[in-house]
Order: sequence, then C-alpha cells, then structure tokens
Amino acid sequence: DQIRPGDVIVIRYEGPKGGPGMREMLAPTSAIIGKGLGDKVGLITDGRFSGGTYGLVVGHVAPEAQVGGPIALVEEGDSITIDADERVLRINVDEATLERRRAAWKAPEPRYRSGVMAKYARLVSSAATGAVTG
Repeated sequence: DQIRPGDVIVIRYEGPKGGPGMREMLAPTSAIIGKGLGDKVGLITDGRFSGGTYGLVVGHVAPEAQVGGPIALVEEGDSITIDADERVLRINVDEATLERRRAAWKAPEPRYRSGVMAKYARLVSSAATGAVTG
C-alpha cells in the first residue's frame, strides 16, 4: 500500500471553483478508516467534510488550489505540519522553493466550459467567505 502511518494525504482542486462546488470528502475518509489508518494519517483538502468525518482532517482550505493557494504547491514527499492547537497548517519547504513552484504553477482547465456549473465556478467566492455567488 502507498499510504503509511504518518503520511498526509492532499486532495486538491475540489474547492468552490475547482470542484466546482466543494464535493463531500466522506469517501476518502471512509477509505482511510477502512484501511485502519484513521488515527495514523492526515487528510488536507479544499473540498468539504460533513459531521460524519473522523480523524485528523483539514477541509475547506482557502485559498483553494484552483486559484493558486498554497495547497496547489504541495508536492509528493513534502513534510506538512498540522497543529490544531496553534491553528497552523504549513508546507515545510523553504520560501525559495515555494516561489519557484508558484512561478511554475498553472491553473488547470475548468471542468466545465458552459452551463450552470461553469457559471457557478466563475462567480463563486472563496470557502473562507462562504462559497457564495453574487
């Protein structure tokens, strides 16, 4: 198995604009628990969680990956600090590395180009401000 105790799983591009619509992340947390890793790994996402979530999870991350938030810059193997008491979520790489990644980052193409979901993705605000339109 690829996921081991101590790992942090990052699921991105699921925020209000990237999803679009902030899909529920119950399936990934259920899979983690099903593997017996519920107390042993972390999960960070710009998607959302319901009240049924269990374990060390951080959701509704803003700014989201679709708009270039730090979650978009995480790479495989990065060390990540999650400190709930201090309200800290940090990628443990130096600033020069983050700047290099930021300069190379490009937003993925939108999942929808027309219709209501495309309109929603264009108009929706950050999860930090309620993921509302208008």
